[in-house]
Amino acid sequence: MALHGREAELKELGELVDGPEDRSGVVLRGEAGIGKSALVAETAAAASVAGLRVLRTAGAEAEQNLAYAGLHQLLHPVRAGVAELPAPQREALRTALGLADGASPSAYLVGLAALTLLAEEAAAKPLLLVAEDVHWLDQASADVLAFVARRIETEPIVLVATLRDGASSPLLDAGLAPMVLERLGADDAADLLDAVAPRLAPAVRTRLLTEAAGHPLALTELPSGLAEFDGLDPVLPLTERLERTFTARVTGLPSATRTALLVAALNETTSLAETLTATGALLTTDAVEPEILAPAVEARLIELSAGTVTFRHPLMRSAIPAAATPTDRRRAHLALAEALRDQPDRRAWHQAAATAGADETVAGALERTAERARFRGGAAAAIAALEQAARLSEQPERRTDRLLKAAELAVESGRRETAERLVHAANPATKSQRATASRLLSEFEDGVREDPARVAELAVTAGAVAADGETDAALRILWSAAMRCFWTEPGGAARKALLDVADRLPIPDDDPRVVAVTAYVAPFERGEAVISRLKKLAGATGADPEVDRYLGSAALQVGAFDLAGRFSAAAAPGLRAQGRLGLLPRALAVQAWSRVRLGDLAGAVPAAAEAARFARETGQPFMYGLATAVQAEIAALRGDHKQAKILAGEAERAGLAAGARPVLATVQLTRGLISLSEGRFDDAFADLRRMLDPADPAYQLALRAYCVAELTEAAVRAGQTDAMRDILAELECLKTPSPALHIGLRYARAVLDPSDERFAEALRADLAGWPAERGRVHLAFGEWLRRQRRVVESRTHLRTARETFDALGMTAWAERARGELRGAGESSPNRGPDAREKLTPHELSIARLAADGLTNREIGQRLYLSHRTVGTHLHRIFPKLGVSSRADLAGMLKTLEG
Repeated sequence: MALHGREAELKELGELVDGPEDRSGVVLRGEAGIGKSALVAETAAAASVAGLRVLRTAGAEAEQNLAYAGLHQLLHPVRAGVAELPAPQREALRTALGLADGASPSAYLVGLAALTLLAEEAAAKPLLLVAEDVHWLDQASADVLAFVARRIETEPIVLVATLRDGASSPLLDAGLAPMVLERLGADDAADLLDAVAPRLAPAVRTRLLTEAAGHPLALTELPSGLAEFDGLDPVLPLTERLERTFTARVTGLPSATRTALLVAALNETTSLAETLTATGALLTTDAVEPEILAPAVEARLIELSAGTVTFRHPLMRSAIPAAATPTDRRRAHLALAEALRDQPDRRAWHQAAATAGADETVAGALERTAERARFRGGAAAAIAALEQAARLSEQPERRTDRLLKAAELAVESGRRETAERLVHAANPATKSQRATASRLLSEFEDGVREDPARVAELAVTAGAVAADGETDAALRILWSAAMRCFWTEPGGAARKALLDVADRLPIPDDDPRVVAVTAYVAPFERGEAVISRLKKLAGATGADPEVDRYLGSAALQVGAFDLAGRFSAAAAPGLRAQGRLGLLPRALAVQAWSRVRLGDLAGAVPAAAEAARFARETGQPFMYGLATAVQAEIAALRGDHKQAKILAGEAERAGLAAGARPVLATVQLTRGLISLSEGRFDDAFADLRRMLDPADPAYQLALRAYCVAELTEAAVRAGQTDAMRDILAELECLKTPSPALHIGLRYARAVLDPSDERFAEALRADLAGWPAERGRVHLAFGEWLRRQRRVVESRTHLRTARETFDALGMTAWAERARGELRGAGESSPNRGPDAREKLTPHELSIARLAADGLTNREIGQRLYLSHRTVGTHLHRIFPKLGVSSRADLAGMLKTLEG
């Protein structure tokens, strides 16, 4: 009956369940009691009739601190399929759900396992996933559901979630269509009330319609509390009035029933057996039968079925404990704790709820609960348990340690506000605690939003911690500070202070962390030592993805883009396999940036797209900005200036928000490339010169030196050769063997003072792994030769440049080479569109992996997709490339990539 006036919404949900391809689900939003559950129930019933299988979960306020409780409920009916999952996914999901012991699983690996399991079930029978009250889902389950929601657009799966107005949930950003439920109109409200209570006196009917104001739950429940409508009640918020109505119904129940209802309301599960056992302990009765709850069923407060006790609405469940005395609530929690002796985590929470003062025994139990939650990948549940343990701690030092431990988990899981609140509440007293607190507050966003002066403070902190013998802690602080030297510019004194601390640490110089810190802090002064160590370590990639990530980042700083691409490419698969998607976009961004500089656009496109996607999903706005800026640079090199400008603008907005220098530098590089291609050479020089101005937010100490060729070309064509000579003199003073810098310097010398010998010197350098730079030298050499009227000689170099840039997909440069060739008297047909350009970055990633021989399942594991989604994408890719098999696909890409 609560569906009066909901015909339009019901029709829309029915159409969704029928399977339109462009939507994966809906989030129903509305105030408590607005009819969300009734609408979902009707939709689920219709879906069952239509042949869909319905899987359900519902958030419960009492279960918010139990990691993966909601996911367990959703997947329980299909748990048999877990055994058929690939081993890493199977173990991750079993560990997360508490079915097995294993390594701490990543939420993303758990998400992939859930997605694969659901996709397999949907292949046999389409699925409707129903998630009610997602604002009360435990964080781990909500994250997994959001992960699944983003990836089911090609699966026969629909997700319908309900969310209370004003509440937040990861599902809001998961691509589900919003549907807001408003209150009923006057006519529909009157129809509903008449259906529920057909013989009301006119005055009471009018009063009820006025009080309910179109609220469906009020219209169906307030008639049961007519005694309250005596004309003397103050005006109360509707939910408070409803809670009073429910409480009034409870008051009239037998005492034993009230006790059982209180236990059921405080119990985080719907288990009737648990409720009866705890009630028996409170009533000191050996056995309590379900009949004890019969009066509550008759009062329409609960429903009993198949061993469960379910409240008819969450407001009923919350009203009962609110109306009980503190003593009664405490006794009920203790009774539940006693009934749950074989479930230590739930038992600990009930013990904590029953404890008013400090209790180290209960605090210890909660700390162990936190460790188990963390082990299962439930960071939010672990944080809550540690915070509660801190409240119950008897010693101030233990309290601080527990809060800082919770803050560390909050940092790792991207919960900035939570981490800051916990650190401030910790009140650290010892030097070690203060150092930890200081580091934690600097972890978010690599300190991008912080004052650069913070770097010098971190150097002092790291030094003090190192002096106490805590080397690893000091190194963590140094790495945190070094990252700030990438995103911001703290100045020479702060950089020197960090180096001084790093030099004193009793750690080998070839430790990857030390190499990375040194590269970030002093990319030129220590460039020779860093490059030497990188070359020695290059033969041992693949053993530890985090080590490879450190080294890839270090190589980028010192301009060894070939090594940066190699290390980061080795890091990415391992980070994927471990589900460390917070680190994955960092490795992918380094890989993409390096490959673009090397001219490998085919490899850079999917890496940049994936980096942007995972950076957005994992809440890393500046990494997203950097990946987007790289995508803009790729578009500029491909000649797609419109797209390049759009992406550059988006990246700039992300970078300007806090002065993220690498983002803004890459944006300026993109704009310089666009201006060069469009023949606006003055603009190009102005755009690129900003990267070398220390007063400009686009200045980045390391990156400024690695775009010398573009800047030189712009300067020569804009008539700014004198200014460029001054810049060149400054760059030549940088004492570093940086490959990128010296390639650029050789090019600049040849272009500024052209001669056969200077161009020959530039071409004699080892450019085997730098095809774009070799092509650039050939183009400049050919252009100069043609202007020297050495036309025949020029053609060889121009032809080489054209072929190189065609192969790399660098359209603007290829067209320049064609134009020069025509000027040299040689026809040069226009290049046809590269088949790879017909694919989206996502499709290109799948195509390359398929061409490498990976199965759909293996591709899905790498890209966090179901193997069926991979298959759907391949069916779209084949006709775009004009192939009909994986073998043809491999041949096509091999031909295209030379």
